[in-house]
Amino acid sequence: MANSLPATAHTRGELCARMDAFLDALSARDASQVAWAEHVVFTENNVQLAVGDGIWNTVTAIPRDYDLKAADPATGQVSWFGFVTEGPDTAVMGLRLKIEAGRVAEAEAIICRPHELGPFPVIDLDRRPRESLLADVPQEQRTARERMIALANGYFDTLQLNDGKLFTHFTDNCDRIENGLQTTNVEIEGYPIAAMGTGDQFRLGQYKYDDRLRDRRFPLVDEQKGLVIAAGFIDHSGRITEVTWTDGSTHDSIFHFPHSFALLEMFKIVDGKIADVEAVFITVPYNMPSPWIAPQPYVVR
Repeated sequence: MANSLPATAHTRGELCARMDAFLDALSARDASQVAWAEHVVFTENNVQLAVGDGIWNTVTAIPRDYDLKAADPATGQVSWFGFVTEGPDTAVMGLRLKIEAGRVAEAEAIICRPHELGPFPVIDLDRRPRESLLADVPQEQRTARERMIALANGYFDTLQLNDGKLFTHFTDNCDRIENGLQTTNVEIEGYPIAAMGTGDQFRLGQYKYDDRLRDRRFPLVDEQKGLVIAAGFIDHSGRITEVTWTDGSTHDSIFHFPHSFALLEMFKIVDGKIADVEAVFITVPYNMPSPWIAPQPYVVR
């Protein structure tokens, strides 16, 4: 796989500074400001592009009041969730970088635009990251790295053909935000299940129409903050048109055609339980392959 050399050691501060510099360059539409590795894999919305293409041509501002980062010195990776503006529109954005010897070797962006591939980006520029996501996890409440990944993977196992059984653990007050919209413990007209907590939603088996959670990757684990960054796809075949929840009630599926979601998702782990979830995802063609399975690096000239 491209860029498979061991990551050069970087501190949290250095990784976050590299992300800030990348965002500054992006805001200036000047990819030459970035210290790129010789071979780079850059993807935007699950399509590999040349360095400087895509969002680099259209960005007009990057509001920085919403500034949610995770950093992994062990792998040299850093992520950022926030907003990006293109002309009159603002989108929700998730971004992951891999840094090798001080240079950007990988850049993966998922951008949920209001008029493009959705679903439902909620653009609230007054919103700020949850304090729980920004806080360090006390040493006595931290979870071992591999266990953190297992808990995040268990979330995907729970979501896949969701039948009410949990394959992970949640805190009682775990909330989920998707493309800027809180979808747990809130009132959403026409979506009464939003009033429930994350675990209780899964116990109802309401996501049974999620056929497959595939090409899962867990590239970044921030042990200090208790954060796992995951990537992958949710496939919806559209074959299930009616869902019977575990309480015996029946409901129409919200999906009636084949498609997939490509995602970047953040999980906060405290004391061996998922305490918060934040996701950025877009709709892509059904069973669309991942450019990260066997990427062909772009040579920066």
